[in-house]
Order: sequence, then C-alpha cells, then structure tokens
Amino acid sequence: MSERVVLLLGTRRGLWRAVADGRRREWSIDGPAIAGYEVYHAILDPRAPQTGYAAVRHEVWGAHVYRTEDGGETWKALPARPSFPEESGQSVRAIWHLAPGGASEPGVLYAGVEPAGLFVTRDRGGSWKRISSIEDHPTATAWQPAKGGLALHSVQVDTANPERLFAAVSAGGAYRSNDRGRTWTAINSGVRADFLPDPRPEAGQCVHSLKLHPARPSRLYQQNHCGTYRTDDDGSSWTEITAGLPSDFGYVMAVDPADPERCWVIPEESSHLRAVCGGRLTVYESRDGGASWMARTAGLPQEQAWVTVLREAMATDGMDPCGVYFGTSSGDVYSSSDGATWTELTRHLPKILSVEALALAD
Repeated sequence: MSERVVLLLGTRRGLWRAVADGRRREWSIDGPAIAGYEVYHAILDPRAPQTGYAAVRHEVWGAHVYRTEDGGETWKALPARPSFPEESGQSVRAIWHLAPGGASEPGVLYAGVEPAGLFVTRDRGGSWKRISSIEDHPTATAWQPAKGGLALHSVQVDTANPERLFAAVSAGGAYRSNDRGRTWTAINSGVRADFLPDPRPEAGQCVHSLKLHPARPSRLYQQNHCGTYRTDDDGSSWTEITAGLPSDFGYVMAVDPADPERCWVIPEESSHLRAVCGGRLTVYESRDGGASWMARTAGLPQEQAWVTVLREAMATDGMDPCGVYFGTSSGDVYSSSDGATWTELTRHLPKILSVEALALAD
C-alpha cells in the first residue's frame, strides 16, 4: 500500500496545498484556494480524509467556515458559522482553531473563536451550538486580551474518550472538561503568569499552544507566554521544561504522535521582539519529554532570519520516522522527514498562519 502526505498551508491571502508521496522528497504545490481570505486554520478530517474544513476571515465579509469534499482541491463556504446570540452584544471576529471530534461521532467539529468562545457542530458544519459553560466558568473574570486579542484556541479532543476536551485561552489559561463541555476545570497549577501581580494565579495565564498526546492522553505539552511545560496528570499539575531553551517565549509546540517523549518548539526572543532568537531560525527537539533539548539547525538560515512562527504554523505527520513541517511570517515553509534536518519546501507565500499535515494510505 502506498502512502502520501498532504499539507494544508493557511496564509494571510488564501490556502495552499502541498502533496508528496511517502518518501517526502518531492512535493507538488497548488493554490491559492479561498483567495484573499486569511486562513487561520485548515484541516483534513482524519475520520474522513477527503473532507476538510478551513476557518477563514475577510476584512469585509467576516469569519466563515469552508469545507472541502475532495481532499482540498476545491472549497465551498458553509451557510452556517459560529455566532454569538444578538443579545450578547458580541460578534465572532475570527475562528482561530478547528478540531474534529472522536471516531464515534463523525459529524462533530469544534471551533475556538475570538472573542474567547467555544462552538460545536454535530452535522459537519450545517449548524453550530455555543458551549457557553467555559465562558461562564468563575475564573473567566481573569481573562484579558493578549496582543492578538482575547481568543480560545488549541481545542484538543481525546479521540479514545471524546468526553474529554481541553482548550486554551489567550490570555486566560488552560481548561479541561470530562463531560463534552458541560463543565470545566481550570488546569494551570505550576504555570507562570509573570505579567500579573500574582504570577501563579488559578487562571489568567497566556497559553500560546496546547497539545494533547494521542498515545498517552494524560500527557499534554504547552508553549506559553512564560515558559514551556509538560503535564502527566491531565493538566492537574504542570512541570516547567524551559531549561535548555534560549528563551521562555514562543508560539508553537508539536509532538510525535507515536512517541510521548518526543516534541519540538521554536523559541522566540521575547514578547517585545517576537522573532526567533538571535535571528537564527532554530527548531529545538526533545526526546525525553523536555528534560533536555537539541538544537536542530541543519538546512535552516542562521543569519538575519528575523521571522515569527505562529501558534498553528507547525505540524507533524505521524509517519515513521515522523515528519515535521512549519511555516514562517516571511512565507517560507520548511519540511523534515526525520525531525532533525530541514529542507525548504517553498518560499515567498503570504504570511503563514497555519500548517496541518495528514498522512494518507492510497
């Protein structure tokens, strides 16, 4: 059986697609689809890989969800979209993240939005329901807009037990639900919030990226405004794993789906500069759960590369060995078939907002 890998590259001006066979040496690239829209996040649904969804925004026409039925070749806007009730006085400015539900619920898709809110569809985007319980959590009074706005993102579903959901708010912290979002628990113990008077609050932290490990669902990793962290107890407590990294600031976190100990981050200078450290584009890999880090620079520019890699702009394909992909603010996309050495896949696209990868069996 042959394999191929499909990347969806969301940008400030549309969606591109890159496709390679299982060797991941040669890529074909097409696009733009959904031209002129900001594509905050785009995915192919692993439950039905020809189906995919894109969260898009236009300055005039606002936030919408598009769907593909042919693996990303063509996209169509869905008539329904996440929206707050009129009496709330709020409107969805942007849809930041899309997350498929479990294998037993093929029509379920979650959407995290700005201002911070969570929505779910159970009919493949035909209609949406607001999960207001997370906004009603007592700690939500501590939420405040980060530089990018007050947004809910990084929705993570335990595919083995879709009752368990995780979500992150910038700036607000991480939350866990064990009942499909009916109730929530703030899970921020051990995570710093150095920008607040109390640097270790119950909530109010600025989570940049939150990843649940599919093979060990008690383990999550997060890249935070104030450090990099790991939990081994569903988020009840966090261990900081920043030591060995050049900065405690960054946006992205990626994991190897087959190995809970293996993960990647791209640190940035600070919340003020928001570019990679020293102008050297460097991916850091850990193979021991963040206890130590290795700089992976082979194939990456090491001079005057003052780029940013945003929270959704790094992905893994789960193959053996695991492939890793990321895109930059300058429109360059890099790929690695082993997570250690890099090749420039394409350059000069619009600013990369998201990268997602899916390995398919043909």
